[in-house]
Amino acid sequence: MANVVEMWLVLSTLVTSLTYLSCNDLARGWGDKYNWVNLEEGLALSKSSQRPLMLVIHKSWCSACQRLGPLFAESEEIYEISKKMILVNVQDDEEPKEDQYVPDGGYIPRILFLDCNGNVRTDIYNEKGSKEYKYYYPEVDQIVESMRMAKTINCDPDKPIATDEL
Repeated sequence: MANVVEMWLVLSTLVTSLTYLSCNDLARGWGDKYNWVNLEEGLALSKSSQRPLMLVIHKSWCSACQRLGPLFAESEEIYEISKKMILVNVQDDEEPKEDQYVPDGGYIPRILFLDCNGNVRTDIYNEKGSKEYKYYYPEVDQIVESMRMAKTINCDPDKPIATDEL
Protein backbone atom coordinates (compact mmCIF):
# COMPACT_ATOMS: atom_id res chain seq x y z
CA MET A 1 0.00 0.00 0.00
CA ALA A 2 2.87 2.39 0.82
CA ASN A 3 4.32 1.81 -2.66
CA VAL A 4 1.01 2.74 -4.28
CA VAL A 5 0.84 5.98 -2.27
CA GLU A 6 4.46 6.81 -3.11
CA MET A 7 3.88 6.08 -6.79
CA TRP A 8 0.74 8.23 -6.76
CA LEU A 9 2.65 11.13 -5.14
CA VAL A 10 5.45 10.86 -7.70
CA LEU A 11 3.00 10.76 -10.62
CA SER A 12 0.96 13.65 -9.20
CA THR A 13 4.09 15.75 -8.82
CA LEU A 14 5.22 14.90 -12.34
CA VAL A 15 1.85 15.73 -13.89
CA THR A 16 1.65 19.00 -11.95
CA SER A 17 5.18 19.92 -13.01
CA LEU A 18 4.55 19.11 -16.66
CA THR A 19 1.28 21.06 -16.63
CA TYR A 20 3.05 24.05 -15.07
CA LEU A 21 5.84 23.91 -17.62
CA SER A 22 3.50 23.54 -20.59
CA CYS A 23 1.42 26.52 -19.43
CA ASN A 24 4.48 28.70 -19.07
CA ASP A 25 6.55 27.82 -22.11
CA LEU A 26 4.78 30.59 -24.04
CA ALA A 27 5.56 33.23 -21.38
CA ARG A 28 9.10 33.90 -22.61
CA GLY A 29 9.82 36.38 -19.83
CA TRP A 30 6.42 38.09 -20.02
CA GLY A 31 4.92 36.37 -16.97
CA ASP A 32 4.56 32.72 -16.06
CA LYS A 33 1.36 33.45 -14.13
CA TYR A 34 -0.49 34.49 -17.27
CA ASN A 35 -2.50 32.01 -19.33
CA TRP A 36 -0.63 32.39 -22.63
CA VAL A 37 -1.81 30.49 -25.69
CA ASN A 38 -0.59 30.37 -29.29
CA LEU A 39 -2.28 32.52 -31.92
CA GLU A 40 -4.35 29.75 -33.51
CA GLU A 41 -5.70 28.61 -30.15
CA GLY A 42 -6.17 32.21 -29.03
CA LEU A 43 -8.31 33.10 -32.03
CA ALA A 44 -10.51 30.04 -31.43
CA LEU A 45 -10.80 30.77 -27.69
CA SER A 46 -11.60 34.42 -28.33
CA LYS A 47 -14.40 33.46 -30.70
CA SER A 48 -15.89 30.76 -28.45
CA SER A 49 -15.65 32.81 -25.25
CA GLN A 50 -16.58 36.16 -26.84
CA ARG A 51 -13.55 37.70 -25.13
CA PRO A 52 -11.07 40.10 -26.71
CA LEU A 53 -7.57 38.92 -27.54
CA MET A 54 -4.36 40.75 -26.67
CA LEU A 55 -1.48 39.92 -29.01
CA VAL A 56 2.08 40.68 -27.88
CA ILE A 57 4.57 40.62 -30.76
CA HIS A 58 8.25 40.70 -29.84
CA LYS A 59 11.69 39.37 -30.67
CA SER A 60 14.14 37.53 -28.43
CA TRP A 61 17.00 39.87 -29.41
CA CYS A 62 15.08 43.16 -28.95
CA SER A 63 16.29 45.30 -26.02
CA ALA A 64 12.97 47.21 -25.76
CA CYS A 65 11.17 43.84 -25.61
CA GLN A 66 13.56 42.56 -22.96
CA ARG A 67 12.90 45.69 -20.89
CA LEU A 68 9.11 45.60 -21.22
CA GLY A 69 8.61 41.86 -20.65
CA PRO A 70 9.54 41.83 -16.94
CA LEU A 71 7.54 45.01 -16.27
CA PHE A 72 4.51 43.36 -17.87
CA ALA A 73 5.15 40.14 -15.92
CA GLU A 74 5.25 41.92 -12.56
CA SER A 75 2.16 44.09 -13.04
CA GLU A 76 -0.73 43.01 -10.83
CA GLU A 77 -3.01 45.44 -12.64
CA ILE A 78 -2.27 43.84 -16.02
CA TYR A 79 -2.71 40.41 -14.45
CA GLU A 80 -6.16 41.21 -13.06
CA ILE A 81 -7.43 42.66 -16.34
CA SER A 82 -5.88 39.80 -18.32
CA LYS A 83 -8.27 37.35 -16.64
CA LYS A 84 -11.01 38.76 -18.88
CA MET A 85 -8.99 38.42 -22.09
CA ILE A 86 -7.24 35.85 -24.23
CA LEU A 87 -3.46 36.39 -24.19
CA VAL A 88 -1.18 35.50 -27.08
CA ASN A 89 2.58 35.98 -27.01
CA VAL A 90 4.43 35.51 -30.31
CA GLN A 91 8.17 35.73 -30.64
CA ASP A 92 10.62 35.74 -33.53
CA ASP A 93 9.40 33.57 -36.44
CA GLU A 94 5.93 33.09 -34.90
CA GLU A 95 4.98 36.65 -35.84
CA PRO A 96 1.89 36.47 -38.06
CA LYS A 97 2.51 37.58 -41.65
CA GLU A 98 -0.94 38.99 -42.52
CA ASP A 99 -1.16 42.73 -43.16
CA GLN A 100 -3.64 43.36 -40.34
CA TYR A 101 -0.90 42.58 -37.79
CA VAL A 102 1.25 45.48 -39.03
CA PRO A 103 -1.29 48.33 -39.04
CA ASP A 104 1.38 51.03 -38.89
CA GLY A 105 4.59 49.08 -39.41
CA GLY A 106 6.51 46.02 -38.33
CA TYR A 107 8.37 47.53 -35.36
CA ILE A 108 8.68 45.67 -32.08
CA PRO A 109 7.46 45.25 -29.50
CA ARG A 110 3.89 45.95 -30.43
CA ILE A 111 0.69 45.03 -28.68
CA LEU A 112 -2.50 44.62 -30.66
CA PHE A 113 -6.05 43.99 -29.51
CA LEU A 114 -8.39 41.81 -31.54
CA ASP A 115 -12.13 41.31 -31.35
CA CYS A 116 -13.60 37.81 -31.10
CA ASN A 117 -13.85 37.61 -34.87
CA GLY A 118 -10.07 37.94 -35.16
CA ASN A 119 -10.03 41.52 -36.41
CA VAL A 120 -7.32 43.87 -35.16
CA ARG A 121 -8.96 46.80 -33.43
CA THR A 122 -7.01 49.75 -34.81
CA ASP A 123 -9.05 52.06 -32.58
CA ILE A 124 -7.29 50.65 -29.49
CA TYR A 125 -3.71 51.87 -29.33
CA ASN A 126 -1.30 53.72 -27.05
CA GLU A 127 -2.91 57.15 -26.98
CA LYS A 128 -0.05 58.51 -24.85
CA GLY A 129 2.60 57.19 -27.21
CA SER A 130 4.03 58.06 -30.56
CA LYS A 131 1.69 58.84 -33.46
CA GLU A 132 4.16 57.02 -35.71
CA TYR A 133 4.26 53.83 -33.58
CA LYS A 134 0.74 53.59 -32.16
CA TYR A 135 1.02 50.01 -30.89
CA TYR A 136 4.30 50.45 -29.03
CA TYR A 137 3.87 50.57 -25.25
CA PRO A 138 6.99 51.44 -23.28
CA GLU A 139 5.14 51.70 -19.95
CA VAL A 140 2.79 49.40 -18.02
CA ASP A 141 0.20 52.12 -17.32
CA GLN A 142 -0.20 52.64 -21.07
CA ILE A 143 -0.86 48.93 -21.58
CA VAL A 144 -3.39 48.95 -18.73
CA GLU A 145 -5.27 51.85 -20.31
CA SER A 146 -5.61 50.03 -23.63
CA MET A 147 -6.53 46.78 -21.89
CA ARG A 148 -9.36 48.57 -20.12
CA MET A 149 -10.65 49.80 -23.46
CA ALA A 150 -10.24 46.39 -25.08
CA LYS A 151 -12.08 44.45 -22.41
CA THR A 152 -15.27 46.27 -23.37
CA ILE A 153 -15.16 45.00 -26.96
CA ASN A 154 -18.53 43.52 -27.76
CA CYS A 155 -18.57 40.97 -30.59
CA ASP A 156 -22.34 40.64 -30.59
CA PRO A 157 -24.00 44.06 -30.66
CA ASP A 158 -27.32 42.45 -29.71
CA LYS A 159 -25.80 41.04 -26.51
CA PRO A 160 -24.48 43.80 -24.21
CA ILE A 161 -21.55 42.99 -21.98
CA ALA A 162 -22.47 43.00 -18.29
CA THR A 163 -20.16 45.40 -16.49
CA ASP A 164 -20.02 43.12 -13.45
CA GLU A 165 -18.38 40.47 -15.67
CA LEU A 166 -15.55 42.85 -16.49
